[in-house]
Amino acid sequence: MDKLSKANSYKEENHVSKDELPMFHVTPPCGWMNDPNGFSVYQGKVHLFYQFHPYSEIWGPMHWGHCETEDFIRWTELPVALAPDQSYDDAGCFSGSGIETEKGHLLVYTGVIEKEEDGEKKTYQNQCLAWGDGEQYRKYEQNPVITGEMLPEHFSREHFRDPKIWKEEDGYYMVVGNKTDQGKPQVVLFFSKDSIEWQYVSVLASDQDGTLGSMWECPDFFCLDGSYILLTSPQDLCADQEFHNGNNSVYYMGVYDRAQHNFHYQDVHSLDDGLDFYASQTMLASDGRRILIGWMQSWDSNIRPADQKWACMMTIPRELQLKQGRLLQNPVREFENYHKNEVVYKGKRISGMRQLAGIEGRILDMTIEIQSGDYREFTIAFAQNEKYQTSFTIRRDKNQIEIDRTYSGMVRDAISIRRVNARTTLKTCKIRMIMDKYSAEIFLNDGEQVFSNTFYTPMEADAISFYCDGTVIADIVKYDISMS
Repeated sequence: MDKLSKANSYKEENHVSKDELPMFHVTPPCGWMNDPNGFSVYQGKVHLFYQFHPYSEIWGPMHWGHCETEDFIRWTELPVALAPDQSYDDAGCFSGSGIETEKGHLLVYTGVIEKEEDGEKKTYQNQCLAWGDGEQYRKYEQNPVITGEMLPEHFSREHFRDPKIWKEEDGYYMVVGNKTDQGKPQVVLFFSKDSIEWQYVSVLASDQDGTLGSMWECPDFFCLDGSYILLTSPQDLCADQEFHNGNNSVYYMGVYDRAQHNFHYQDVHSLDDGLDFYASQTMLASDGRRILIGWMQSWDSNIRPADQKWACMMTIPRELQLKQGRLLQNPVREFENYHKNEVVYKGKRISGMRQLAGIEGRILDMTIEIQSGDYREFTIAFAQNEKYQTSFTIRRDKNQIEIDRTYSGMVRDAISIRRVNARTTLKTCKIRMIMDKYSAEIFLNDGEQVFSNTFYTPMEADAISFYCDGTVIADIVKYDISMS
């Protein structure tokens, strides 16, 4: 049996029950998932692929899992699209992207090769193509189409991955993550008239002052509301006021010199301030919206229970907008079509510890809008019972936000608490929380900051409590989510 058929057979035989999985977040049917790939429209439907290792709940030889949707919320699982089964990708079909073409649905991915040379194992990464009809995909006979030999001297052959393709009037462009032999991270740009024959163009952007990590993974470059934005996921960042330690996802704002194909950025900001977010990818929806999705996990703090037969999930897709030079992220508007059982409190006074009738659950969309108050700290505790809870705290006196999952039942020596500075004043604020069994995505002030977090607290812990060390007056609206 070939590797692709084997992966699909294994997936079907070991499929996790849907009752055990989150309701509306994309998860693997079994095994392990990481980076979103190939997020694109084909024949009117949105397709999402992802890094997939079906055979265990830890990272392994990378395949491409596949699903599709018509509304970004209800996903249909499709057959595994790619397996590491050729000489140019037998060490893994790493991350990439997709685009609709006249020849079909084109996937661009990184093929990984490992060779023994002079007694050492050498890794080479190249860019490859596959075409499909939305369900079945075949690899291009002359892969790879972009190799490290096409790069300038002293550019890494080992760290050359994660192509993102798009089309302009003159042809196709592709950005790829790379770094120099001296360890300087950069994004390189390629061009093709026909999507098959490619040529190196330029270094689109690079680390200007040596503070932005060791490798920029998962680059994405696009124009939003008239401004150019570059996304990357830098590895090995050292914390400062904007970033946390380790693997981050960031966006760069700047000016694109189209003649020289250089992106000159002035500002770099965190894309998500939660405990679990990496490897984001965007797509342009048919109605013109720029939609982002990310891997809701962090490499160094996976807290999945040992007996769970699936690992990792994606965020809810998010609409992007620009406001005063900052990126706003909010759940796709289609999510509101799944609201039911509205619970509303207007002008509710909260002081000390409070629980409110109808405000509970693990699958919900809740907004708390603080209208006024005299307080230093305001906390929302959720996925809660006598033993467990995860909490989101506004520290108004410090203009700071804190996420704490210390008591979420985790038994891993992993990150439990993250504190970040709020980007605007917290005198009044709006907090939207979307929960789906094992995750909470919190959107502050209409997406000015986002906090993506996982926790694997037992499902019977479904209480929600509010705590205020002074007094707040708040409007609260909560909906259950129904897929039936």
